[in-house]
Amino acid sequence: MKLLRRLALLRCSGTWLAVTTAVPLLHAAWAPPEAAQLARLDRALASWNANYDPGERMVRRPFSSPGYHTTLTGGFVHPTRDSLAYAVGLLDTGRPADLERATAILHRVIDLQDQDPASRTHGIWSWFLEEPLPKMSPPDFNWADFNGVSLLQVARDHRARLPADLARKVETSLDHACRAIIKRNVGPGYTNIAIMGAYVTLVTGETLGRPEFRDYGIARLKRFHDHTLENGTFEEYNSPTYTIVALHELSRLQAHALSPEAQRLVAPLVRHAWELLARHFHAPTRQWAGPHSRAYSSLLSAATLAQIQRGTGGRVDFGVDEPSREDLRLPLVCPPDLEPLFRDLPSPRTVTQTFVQRSRTIGTTYLHPRYALGTVNQGDLWNQRRALLLHFGTAAAPGYLHLRLLKNGYDFSSGIFTSAQREGLVVATVHLITYGGDTHISLDKVKNATIRARDLRLRFEFGGPAASTVTVAPPAGDRAAIDAAGLPLHLQVLRARLGTRDGVLQRGGNDKLRWLDVVLHEGDDREFSLASLEEAIVGFALGAQQTPQASASLSAGRLTVTWDDLTVSAPLKPVSRR
Repeated sequence: MKLLRRLALLRCSGTWLAVTTAVPLLHAAWAPPEAAQLARLDRALASWNANYDPGERMVRRPFSSPGYHTTLTGGFVHPTRDSLAYAVGLLDTGRPADLERATAILHRVIDLQDQDPASRTHGIWSWFLEEPLPKMSPPDFNWADFNGVSLLQVARDHRARLPADLARKVETSLDHACRAIIKRNVGPGYTNIAIMGAYVTLVTGETLGRPEFRDYGIARLKRFHDHTLENGTFEEYNSPTYTIVALHELSRLQAHALSPEAQRLVAPLVRHAWELLARHFHAPTRQWAGPHSRAYSSLLSAATLAQIQRGTGGRVDFGVDEPSREDLRLPLVCPPDLEPLFRDLPSPRTVTQTFVQRSRTIGTTYLHPRYALGTVNQGDLWNQRRALLLHFGTAAAPGYLHLRLLKNGYDFSSGIFTSAQREGLVVATVHLITYGGDTHISLDKVKNATIRARDLRLRFEFGGPAASTVTVAPPAGDRAAIDAAGLPLHLQVLRARLGTRDGVLQRGGNDKLRWLDVVLHEGDDREFSLASLEEAIVGFALGAQQTPQASASLSAGRLTVTWDDLTVSAPLKPVSRR
């Protein structure tokens, strides 16, 4: 495999440094996998094979969702994205029987795309066969990007093996997806979609001879490159979900793009994605330390650990055996100088990084041999955020502490977190805004600054295998002591109030989780006019291996929490943010 030596620009601790990286270029034509590779691919496809529904010619899975975009609530569904990804894996085996099944899937799923240029949803798919685009709430335009990636793998590597009518159908579908991506034209702050759309349009343009798509893709990649250099990092910052997506799609761009300009732009971005992961990796627990802009879990998946192993050529070995259907087609190459960060943590260190320059959003991560604690200085409490996240335990049995604001048992996006951190010490506030999101930051905004709630609480949630070891002592006034797998944690609540009611510390748990709640309201189901509340705030201090001795003061309608040289301040009354 050829290697391209290229100078990349890396932003590290505020300075862009020149580094040399080795990256693979995979412009060779697709070839059937060798026996060992095929055996591994077959293992990766085993569960997909079991879930294939020949009647519908799609993958069939139990319904799951993040809680928005869909009105479905249960049962089994046939996802379009998973089905196309499965088709690519089948084609990659090179077997005639798998080609036949992949052909059936491609015909079926392409027919589900909205190909009407006059339609508002032109170029996209619904998530599920069972819920057509008009029934989604609302449709997800990212499906042009996600499904476009899969179709492009088919067009690049397998179109010569497809029946002629299907090859034309794939190309037509890609044309519609590219036009949807260009029309939507997302900005560079939407990290994973900005990259993915650049990949689909640029490489489709190169593959199918469509210069307008290629030129748009290069311009979009340059815009993302320049924005990231100016900002200092990806705006979807430090995300175990979407930094991995960014790494995948940047690596795919690096492998597939023919344009020298694209290669120049992408090299430093691949390096930066690896650096984000490596610098925030907590080797003692094998966790990706917070804070996270977007995450669907507070613990790292075995699949991500397997990708680190693959990216280091096995030199970092976690003993994880998780084959992926993309192992053959997606090159991952970790810069060798970052590999030691995945192996051990010889001494504590702090990582401080400005994630979003325009809003001065700053993350602080303290990596200690016994724990990792990460906070963001300001941010909302949407269910994908990890504004305050602590990892503890061991690599074999890790645990986490995740701060959540729950309304009727679900994360309330109109909670705003502010904090200051030094090593294992945090002072923080949580206040409310009047026109923010409810379950999602933008898809279901709070109407008329009014919510309905039977329960509202700030939760310090402990989960993971180590959660069973967590013990929470009975709260004593405004204080609580926690033992988390031998790690002492101390919480001090300095003020907690909703309207005229003071919050109450309450501990609880079940067979999977432990928690310590600041209960602001429970019982009667009632409306709260956020704009009319004179106070809706919680101020607290948290110490790992230290007992906080913080203080609080009220002045000019604000609460200020102070602990030594750490200070945060927030409005008592919910503030307007439309």
